Parts: sequence; C-alpha cells; structure tokens
Amino acid sequence: MNVETAPLLTIAIPTFSRAGYLELNLRSLVKESRSLPQGVLEVIVSDNHSTDATPAVVANAIAQGLPIRYIRNTVDVGSDANIAQCFNEAQGHYVQIMGDDDLYVAGTLSYLIDHLRKAEYGVVCLRPYGYEVDPVAEHPGGGSRVELFDDIGDFLAEIGSYITFISSCVINRRVQQEIDARQFCGSNLVQVHLVVNAALQVGHNAYLKRYILACKRANSGGYDFSEVFVERLGRILDSYRAAGLSAHAIDQFETRMLKSYHPFNLVRQRLARQGDLRETYRRFSARFGKRPLFRFWVAPIIRWPRPFALAWGMMATLVGRVANGDFRRGMHFMLNKLRRCSQPAS
Repeated sequence: MNVETAPLLTIAIPTFSRAGYLELNLRSLVKESRSLPQGVLEVIVSDNHSTDATPAVVANAIAQGLPIRYIRNTVDVGSDANIAQCFNEAQGHYVQIMGDDDLYVAGTLSYLIDHLRKAEYGVVCLRPYGYEVDPVAEHPGGGSRVELFDDIGDFLAEIGSYITFISSCVINRRVQQEIDARQFCGSNLVQVHLVVNAALQVGHNAYLKRYILACKRANSGGYDFSEVFVERLGRILDSYRAAGLSAHAIDQFETRMLKSYHPFNLVRQRLARQGDLRETYRRFSARFGKRPLFRFWVAPIIRWPRPFALAWGMMATLVGRVANGDFRRGMHFMLNKLRRCSQPAS
C-alpha cells in the first residue's frame, strides 16, 4: 500500500471461537472509531476457523460502519501463526495485535491516535488493567502521564511484562516491512520479537500511563509459565544482543520481572498445585541463578514448603508491585472483589 494513503493504525484481532468476547471488543471499537477521521484506522479480524457465531459478529460490526477486513482461515493454524498473520496483513504505519477479549476504555482510542501523530515511535505501550465483571466500575482511575524513552533498557524496565502482552504494544509496522512474522512461530511470544526489533530500530519509544485497556482476567493459559516467560523469553532477548540490545538492558528488564511478575505467577502455580517444581526451579536457576534477587526473593516461592512459600510469595508480590508502581491497580482490584463478595446474592 502507498505510504501516503496507508492508515495510521491497524488494530488486528486474532480470534478463535470466542464470539461473545469478540462482540464486546468490536462494539467498543465501533463507538471509539466514530470520533476518528476516515482512513486513520484499519481493523482486521483474523479468524482461526471459528466454529461459533464469529462471522455473524463481524458482519454486524461492519454493518455498523467499522472498517473491518475479515480474514477467515480454512483451518486452525494455531495461535502463533494467527498472531503472525495479523502482523503480516496489517497495512497501517503502526499495528496493535489486540486480544479478542480486551476493550478500549471510552475515549482512549482517539487519545492514542493523537499521540501517534506527535512523533515517530518504535513502540507505544498502553497500560492495561484486569477486570472480572464490569470494566467501567473496575477501572483503577489515576493520571494520564506519558513517558518517553530514548534508551531501550529504561523502556523495557518500565513496561516490564507488558512486552509479552499483545494488546499493550502498538508496534511500528513501517520499519519492519520486510519481516515475515511467521519466522517467530513456535515461541508463544511472536509479538516480543516485533516489539524489540521496532524499539531498537527507531530508538524512541513511549509509555502511556493512563489505564487504556480493560482486559478480562484469567482468560488465557495452556502453557508452562517458566518455559515460556523464563526460558523462551530469555532466549529471545539474548538473540537481539547483536542488534544492539545490551546486557544491561536485558538485566534491567529481568530485574523488573523478578520483583513482582515472577513472584505473582509462581504463587498462582503453587496455589493451583500445577507444574513440576523441580523443572520450574531448574529453568529459573539456569537463567537467574547468580542473581541475589532470585536466590533470596524468588527461589523461596519455589523451594519452600507450600504454606511458607505462599506467604512469602504474596508478600514478595505486594512489595514488588509497590516498587514497580502497580500498587494502585492491585488495591483497586482487591477492593472491588471484596465489595462484590459482600453483596447479597440476587
């Protein structure tokens, strides 16, 4: 497509038999897109051969004026290949590969578009929050500060785990025109390659700290946490050293992850009694074994007896979230959960 006529942003949604969630997503985009100039936004729905009402949901959104390009795979190609297809098909200057169960907070898509027009970015990170029932009532509030980064280590350390969350990262597509994202399939982290590459190429990145995305909690899974987010993620980061991702930048990012993200997910693993703890410890130790932050902060959650491990892990998660600036979101979630639990059943 001609650069001058290309849309500024492509929102590409990979989906598979989750018509109910997709309907909420597209309904939100219909409302958000009405305030945008024509031609600024392209929406792609990449349907991985759904067996439910997905085609009808898409047709309804198109009828309401949402500019959707609907791609329906003839077979289920898998999650990674569907995400890669979203990136490859995008014609916008920027692309956001958006989870089908995520929603824009009212008024925030135009807010994003305004920022994309201000400068050339490699990646613009959007701040998400989790919700269980009502995304409006469960919004954490807070300010709308924007942070700009010319150092990729500082950027990765600030956004932390959002590098792995497809909806959070608006990626510069134009500087990656020659990339076929299918080469990254098999990692469960196709998007991380695209984020790191764009951030390195442009060298100017942004983090919009307003809570923009409402994300349905506990709505994904089916993978081994330590295999994907320790072993595979570590290999991906290491593979970009030759492209300019320094050891210091990787260390900054992994320190952020060790503070609260890994403790939180290890607590979830211990609560659910899932996974092989010996294999989990092996993976963590192979990557972080020489770091005091792992040995004294994270390892007890894996190695200690379950009651002590859970108590330590919950404390580590709380302290880590305070240190990482995520305390407000966590407290708001807990207060909403307590409020719902105290309400009488209807």
